[in-house]
Amino acid sequence: MNDRYAAFHALHRPGRPLLLPNAWDAASAAALAARGHSAIGTTSLGVAAAGGKPDAAAATRGENLDLARRLRGLPVLLTVDVEGGFSDDPAAVAGYVAELAALGVVGINLEDGRPDGTLAPPELVAAKVAAVRAAVPGLFLNARTDAWWLGVPKPLEQALHRARAYRDAGAHAVFVPGAPDDTVGLLAAEVGVPLNVLHRPGGPSLAELGRLGVARVSTGSLLFRAALGAALDLADAVRAGRDGEPRAVPSYGWVQELSGRFGADHTG
Repeated sequence: MNDRYAAFHALHRPGRPLLLPNAWDAASAAALAARGHSAIGTTSLGVAAAGGKPDAAAATRGENLDLARRLRGLPVLLTVDVEGGFSDDPAAVAGYVAELAALGVVGINLEDGRPDGTLAPPELVAAKVAAVRAAVPGLFLNARTDAWWLGVPKPLEQALHRARAYRDAGAHAVFVPGAPDDTVGLLAAEVGVPLNVLHRPGGPSLAELGRLGVARVSTGSLLFRAALGAALDLADAVRAGRDGEPRAVPSYGWVQELSGRFGADHTG
């Protein structure tokens, strides 16, 4: 296992969760890196919306590769949300992940939710997991089940069954977005690999999730949506003649400096 893969694996410690902020473009990723985050994920909604495409529709294969290429000079460990891998052919999914790995990506998020709102058969997802592990053994594979996200019957039973299947196929961690707070401790105890959950505003803190055994907490699309909300609020304030500048707006010079330090042509 190369050093970058090993460093990312080491960040997943049950009880001491990694906060993984999710970026959607070069500027957001560079800003998060400048703020001291050593690992960053991508948000599939943010990447899709920034490109004028729908999320969870297997439409951003190229956008993910382009963003990974743009971010390869950042001094961070990057994991990419690849939705369902953009194919139902495990070999094709593995080949795509190998392309990302060649660009310096150290992890992926692979989900079982499908564009039609159903869950893919667990055997198919497990086959994708196994194929990726065989193709890029050290890359950190976070297998996501959308049992709660898609509102399927008996979500806890489904989530545990799928988590175990993905673990047995080689997943390094399991991501269960939307899991109710009162199930998180059970999931952490039962899945057998580090548990990843989604941060929920007003929900348990990082410390509280750590006490439940969580190893990783992602922000998902929250930062992207918050940035859109702040932009709309400011535009509305200017239109209404109010002083609407929010707190801590990055300066023009700071953003320019980030672009110069971590821009697309940076290869350090």
